[in-house]
Amino acid sequence: MHASYFRFLCVCVLSIPTAFDMEFTGLHSSCPENNEPSLFDSPVERYLKARQSVQRFTVTQLGLAIFSNENSNKYVVHSYNFYLFPATLGVMDVEFTLSASSIQFLSHYGFDYNKFLKDGIPYVNEEQEKIFSQHLLAGSWKVSSDLDRDVLKKAIDEVTCWIAAAEEDDTMVLHDLSGYQMFEVQLVLRQALQNVWTQPLGDKKVMVKKVSFQHRRLLENSPYDCCQKELILLSARGFTNLFQTLVKAKKPLVGHNMLMDLMHLHDKFYKPLPESYEEFKRNIHILFPVLIDTKTVTKSVWKKYPFPRVSNLLEVYEVLCSRNLNPTDPASPVIALASDCSRYAVSCPAVQGLLHFEVFPGSHAINNLYSNATSLFLLVLLKSAHLLLCRSTDDAVEADPSFSQYLTVLAEYLNKVNFIRGSVSSIVRMNCRSVTSWWGA
Repeated sequence: MHASYFRFLCVCVLSIPTAFDMEFTGLHSSCPENNEPSLFDSPVERYLKARQSVQRFTVTQLGLAIFSNENSNKYVVHSYNFYLFPATLGVMDVEFTLSASSIQFLSHYGFDYNKFLKDGIPYVNEEQEKIFSQHLLAGSWKVSSDLDRDVLKKAIDEVTCWIAAAEEDDTMVLHDLSGYQMFEVQLVLRQALQNVWTQPLGDKKVMVKKVSFQHRRLLENSPYDCCQKELILLSARGFTNLFQTLVKAKKPLVGHNMLMDLMHLHDKFYKPLPESYEEFKRNIHILFPVLIDTKTVTKSVWKKYPFPRVSNLLEVYEVLCSRNLNPTDPASPVIALASDCSRYAVSCPAVQGLLHFEVFPGSHAINNLYSNATSLFLLVLLKSAHLLLCRSTDDAVEADPSFSQYLTVLAEYLNKVNFIRGSVSSIVRMNCRSVTSWWGA
């Protein structure tokens, strides 16, 4: 298991809540007509409109922020940022649409399109994985990508010319293979030539060896074969492996105006969105039993307490930290950025101070909108919960309140996802278990 993935697993297991945010190639599709959200939409109508948009657009980037309770009231945030791109391995090929306004928005905030297109982590949902697995098991390997076909043709030509004069145990090396090409070249060569064996060498290289038919059968049954179907499936799943880790962790999932994000999670990493809105809600509740939408929480805080008009979540956090609303309180939670995630600290010094991020020595701070957005969700959530806890009792809050106490005061907001400009204020409201059971208390 890769060391960084193992660290991610450990963080997930030890976490309290997890926040996420996603960026897409578009938000609202203009096809078909009358698909724009309306002030009079019911939840079902809005879901059906959003479903058509989710099916047309794809995810470009996903940010995760995972909180762990280091000691007493000190919380450490682990930030992760993933560029994503649909899997194109074998028969898999995905069509998606680009919205000019969304691309313009991403460009304005420094989105790296080269990373998205060239280095984006693949992902599949269960339906795509099933189709791919069937082709893999049947041995009917096909390549959808024109670029990969050109690479394969060149590799086959080189091996065909070489093998005619090669003797048994002779080897040659293929160069400049990237990503899935490492798998595809080996699978196609093994399928076409029964007297060769392949082995990756790293650094975009694959070794081709001429072998006897008997030796080939022995190698095919070796547990060390890098082209075992299970390993290919693991690679094809890509980010879906991390998604399944989050699902198994069953920690509270935090977002901001998170309906579209939840729909993309379902469609891209779980199953294609169902036509039934009720089925979608049931599925999301099974995947993530506890949802917290910071928009729902802050709207309520804004109604209950004197809260100045604000235009974004960063301003909300600034108000929550102000002396007018929340006087200096020794029991207030302390939040720091994990040392191995310091590259996600915001570069602007004013914003660093606002978020109370600790930039560790030797780190290089870069401006990264998406990872910091998810961290901000958790910061706002904790500050809001602390304010609600303080105002819920006439007595002073005990030193170092636990996260279970914060969940208790947040109970009325759980599993209420904000419904933007529609006929109701929130949706996806479901009955839940006791507030302490979600994080193992």
